[in-house]
Amino acid sequence: MSRLLSDLGVELPVLAAPMAGGGTTPDLVVAAARAGSIGFLAAGYKSAQLLAEQMRTVREQDVLYGVNVFAPNPVPVSADAYSRYARTVQAEADRYGLRLSDSVPKEDDDDWSAKVDLLAEAPVPWVSFTFGIPDSTVVRALRRAGSRVLQSVTTVEEARLAVEAGADALVVQGPAAGGHSATFTPDRPIVPVSLPDLVAQIHGAVTLPLVAAGGIGTSADVAAALQAGAEATMVGTLLLRTDESGASAPHQRALADPSFDTTVLTRAFTGRPARGLRNAFIDRYESSAPAGYPAVHHLTAPLRKAAAEAGDQDLMHLWAGTAYRGAEQEPTERTLRRLTGGL
Repeated sequence: MSRLLSDLGVELPVLAAPMAGGGTTPDLVVAAARAGSIGFLAAGYKSAQLLAEQMRTVREQDVLYGVNVFAPNPVPVSADAYSRYARTVQAEADRYGLRLSDSVPKEDDDDWSAKVDLLAEAPVPWVSFTFGIPDSTVVRALRRAGSRVLQSVTTVEEARLAVEAGADALVVQGPAAGGHSATFTPDRPIVPVSLPDLVAQIHGAVTLPLVAAGGIGTSADVAAALQAGAEATMVGTLLLRTDESGASAPHQRALADPSFDTTVLTRAFTGRPARGLRNAFIDRYESSAPAGYPAVHHLTAPLRKAAAEAGDQDLMHLWAGTAYRGAEQEPTERTLRRLTGGL
């Protein structure tokens, strides 16, 4: 592995990906570090105050960790398109006594400035960004504070932009990844490409260290990514059933349920492309869902929360990458070491 990893004391070439919305917990991050890897707290969908509390929890364990932040990259949605979709999904909300059809688009930046300020004042070894590239002044401020900056990219063009912005390393995310795509252009179709091929393309275009992510389910997948030019890999979906995971019980059950037999890219839940287990909500609403993030995310969030609490797997997002069948009920350390067996 590169000095970027070895200087930080990372032994395993498989890192624990940040999973916003509850999947990643402080316990999971600590477990990854104690396994000789590194985990990333997911700053997405939480306040800067809650992030600070989770950072303190991990810091008290004296382990290496990072933080992942959503960079603002909104996809505007017209009021008409939003209203049409709100009225369409109201039929599902009725069963939970929710009123979505009268809502108005909510746009926000996920507490961006407060999170950047927090990370500049209480630096962590690694800060990673997804959805877009922060301003170069943000990158410089974090580096001055002592953090290394990782940028998630999905194409060669995005990789070159990240280099120009001053990133220290790149997380190369393939389209097989679970959850939201890191694409900078979420209003455009995601181009199918294998992770090793994407890594090789970006490795040939830039000189920064690469961490490969998306669809990794076996040690052979790890080896293929490393052979293509990555210096480490990153997994998320395979950690969703671990002892330290914060994923909901219905989500964890779905990952092992034979009736959920495929994953698809969808914007039906959030207005931004994300990969999850195919369910009834996707089948019913994908064709009518507008592009619009974070407005569509905020629209469907109450419905998804109610469905999760009721165990209704047909109406909740079940984020999962294509290798989801490799997720096992076991400690995080065992999953990470299983993926490095034989390397």
